Amino acid sequence: MEKVKTIIGKEWAEVFKNRLVLFTVAFLPLILVALPLVTLSFTGDLSSEEIDQAPDAFFGEMCTGLNEADCTSVFMLNLYTLMLMILPVAIPVSIAAYSVVGEKTARSLEPLLATPITTLELLVGKALAAVIPAVVATWLGFTIYVIGVRLLVNDVVFGYMLQPLWLIAIGVVSPLLALMAVSFGLMVSSRVSDPRVAEQVSAVVILPLVLFIVGQSVGLILIDQRTIILMAVVVAIIDVVLIYFTVKLFQRETILTRWK
Repeated sequence: MEKVKTIIGKEWAEVFKNRLVLFTVAFLPLILVALPLVTLSFTGDLSSEEIDQAPDAFFGEMCTGLNEADCTSVFMLNLYTLMLMILPVAIPVSIAAYSVVGEKTARSLEPLLATPITTLELLVGKALAAVIPAVVATWLGFTIYVIGVRLLVNDVVFGYMLQPLWLIAIGVVSPLLALMAVSFGLMVSSRVSDPRVAEQVSAVVILPLVLFIVGQSVGLILIDQRTIILMAVVVAIIDVVLIYFTVKLFQRETILTRWK
């Protein structure tokens, strides 16, 4: 365990020197929290007559028992909460993609791989170093988001904000997404020799979530609790597969000799 803690401390000391990683961890959560709150502050006073253009078919069962104004607010909250789930993917991808190949570029990987630390301890340390900031940033951002929403919407709309649906999404699915992004980032980082290539290739893992958000925004997908639970199961399965391949592909001797 001490070796894992040492790896985590070492990772944080090195990767946060990268401006892109620092920006992603520090400012992306602020942007994704500020955007919905600013939007809600401008739309919260709209009357039902001003927004009655939205057809019931577009919102589905989401708006059962709600007037048009509250329905629109609930839809916006759902969309922006879904956008917050970009954080547990974008943040660890930046860290994990830089993790291995960045050390190789800095010539600190060879001494590390020559130590008695096992491959499992090394990968666990690197994975936790990427997952922990992502999960903490997501949970903290969501907490600030909930407090801000409480000040901007009525009790009915706020009740929809605290449905089990979104508590499961942020509390359970987000860490699973972070682990998926980390596993993919480490796998890519261990096979390429350029940090920029590692970051660009690893960013592909964000695309499915972006498509999911677009589908929600145009009404092709309406998120409900079953969808979130299904997402959790699918991501958990993907995590297991990616972790397996990450360990299999991370061959210490090959990494060192191929990058000489």
